[in-house]
Formats: sequence, C-alpha cells, structure tokens
Amino acid sequence: QVQFVESGGGLVQPGGSLRLSCAASGSIFSIYAMGWYRQAPGKQRELVAVITSGGMTNYADSVKDRFTISRDNAENTVYLQMNSLKPEDTAVYYCNGDQSGKMYWGQGTQVTVSS
Repeated sequence: QVQFVESGGGLVQPGGSLRLSCAASGSIFSIYAMGWYRQAPGKQRELVAVITSGGMTNYADSVKDRFTISRDNAENTVYLQMNSLKPEDTAVYYCNGDQSGKMYWGQGTQVTVSS
C-alpha cells in the first residue's frame, strides 16, 4: 500500500507564492510519474503538472511559466512551486503517482488566493 500526503497549502494574496510538497510512503518500489491536479468548486479536476522519474515535465497552459514541478526520487517526494498566484488558482490541489500501473492519490490541500 502506498500513501501520498500533501502539505504547504494555505491562503495567499494575488501575486504571492506557495510551495506544495507531497511525500509518498509505504511499499515504494518505483514511481514512474508524479503529478499535481486541482479542483475548484463547481469545476472538474484538471491536470496541473506532471513529472516522470527521469525529470521530464509537462504543464497545463494556465500555469505554464508560473508553476514549477520537481521531484526528489530518493525521498519519493514531488513539489509544486507556485509563483505569481492568481485568484483563479484557488482550488484543492491533489498529488498523485503511478506504480506498477496503479494510481495513488493524496488527500488534497487547499490553496486560496485572495486579497
């Protein structure tokens, strides 16, 4: 069993920054890809960014050039550095990863961008 736990969410003003972390624990062997998703009230969950074990990344157009995803393979941790935050970034952010074809999800962390 694998558990993902996010941290780092909170309330920030527009233009501010947050750094989200997600640590995987449990029966970790090899997590190929890790990513961040978000879901705002009344909206569907969307992919924010993804990173492979080799360091290849992809971003949603809405966050490209503002957010940076990274991972520490040795620590089984994925990060999301969020800069120049906008109110539209307000959502619950979830991390996930896949191992042996199975997806794992964290519990989510709230990010609120408001003045």
